Amino acid sequence: MSRPGIGGTSSIRFSTSTPGNGCPPMDLTEEDRDNLRFELAKMEEEIQTLRQLVLAKEKYAADIRRQLGMGPLSNLKQNLSKGWQEVQTSSPYLTASATLDDISNSNVYVRTKEGLAHAGHVTSSALSNMGVVITRRLGEMRVAGMLEPISAVFGRESRYILVTGHRSPPANRKAQRKPKHGENIIHNI
Repeated sequence: MSRPGIGGTSSIRFSTSTPGNGCPPMDLTEEDRDNLRFELAKMEEEIQTLRQLVLAKEKYAADIRRQLGMGPLSNLKQNLSKGWQEVQTSSPYLTASATLDDISNSNVYVRTKEGLAHAGHVTSSALSNMGVVITRRLGEMRVAGMLEPISAVFGRESRYILVTGHRSPPANRKAQRKPKHGENIIHNI
């Protein structure tokens, strides 16, 4: 078998059979092993040369971009745009897009979408009407005197209810005092 190189094919021939464990076959002669080692060293040297060449070309391209006023962000934008175009032309994307188009144009989808939109409008209208009715009914009850004053429900303690949660004042505190910062006293509710 001949191995390809950068400039064509190599004339080194050797056995290509490899046992299942991935180790080289034991029937290689010492000459074959030397040839393989030489070929490996040559390939690794070519790989290193290509890496250096690619790095030099990347630096040169970056210098040209800089001279053209294209900063790193424009380069990133260009790469993202190119990547998105590649995604949009890929087979999985096109297949998924066609499937979604088929679904969105199907009768079941259209009817479900219309039904959910109608249900949302009906629910919104019902909740709005319910709020109006509750507000009107509470107003009617207040006017008719059906709502009891809080003092009648909670008794005498309601005079001293503190917003901070205390139900009655301490013994040495006067009933009429200025509230502290962050505290409100409700008198004679």
